[in-house]
Amino acid sequence: MWMATLRVPYNARRFAWGGFALLLLALFLFPSQSQGLLQYLEGPIGQVVRIPLEAIASLDQGVSGLWQSYVALQGVQEENERLRQDMEWLRGQNNQLREAASATERLASLLQFKEQALPTLVAAQVIGRDATSWYRSVILNKGESDGIKPDMGVITPAGVVGRVVKTNSATSIVLLVTDPNNAIAGLIQRTRDEGIVEGTHQGLARLKYIPLLSSVREGDRVVTSGLVGGFPRGLALGTISRIDKEEGALFQSAELTPEVDVSRLEEVLVIQAPYGASAQSEGKSESVAKPKP
Repeated sequence: MWMATLRVPYNARRFAWGGFALLLLALFLFPSQSQGLLQYLEGPIGQVVRIPLEAIASLDQGVSGLWQSYVALQGVQEENERLRQDMEWLRGQNNQLREAASATERLASLLQFKEQALPTLVAAQVIGRDATSWYRSVILNKGESDGIKPDMGVITPAGVVGRVVKTNSATSIVLLVTDPNNAIAGLIQRTRDEGIVEGTHQGLARLKYIPLLSSVREGDRVVTSGLVGGFPRGLALGTISRIDKEEGALFQSAELTPEVDVSRLEEVLVIQAPYGASAQSEGKSESVAKPKP
């Protein structure tokens, strides 16, 4: 009987603690609903429970907001990645179109220059460069089968590139104007003094054998004189950047900045005959063929 009287309060306490635990669990799992329910409760218990419940509800709303923001940021990140990939693809397409437009512009410029200058020009592409330090030269995709021969001049619309030194059936080797082994007859436009343009080991050029009494100065432009085969008169060679006049020397010399940047060549024109050569040959043929009266 005594044992039974003790067992009832113990079970009641267990039931009370269990109910309290369930209440706390409900408060934590459903803070918003529980907060609304406790608004109708009055007295000390409601006031005591309402304070932590409101804090839990605020925390739950904050966690929910952070989670929704995280999910939204994930979507934005994926969209940004897709946009970045699209921009890279468009940038690649733009580069290809820009390169095609640049090539078209260069070829159009060559064609226009060819039509205005000479009917005996052959357009060619640079397909190789000398890999050693012995020569400054480039390789063209045109050769003997295209009418290219050694000693023919090579130019661009900007000016002189160099001279053909070796050919085979399909390709040609051009010795650049900046090579020390190259020599081209030059003329100072302002003073009309003549000299020889040779390349230097620094990748520039030098005008040699300028008369001592010449009034040449920095900034003067040098063109081909047309006295030596391969180049007609008046093609740009470069601009004088420095004058060297040694005491006791018989001639002056001048450093020359080439008109054409030979390190960026892509297309060139090969002169198959100097200016007037075709007309002279045609005139001779007509005079021979014409019967005497």
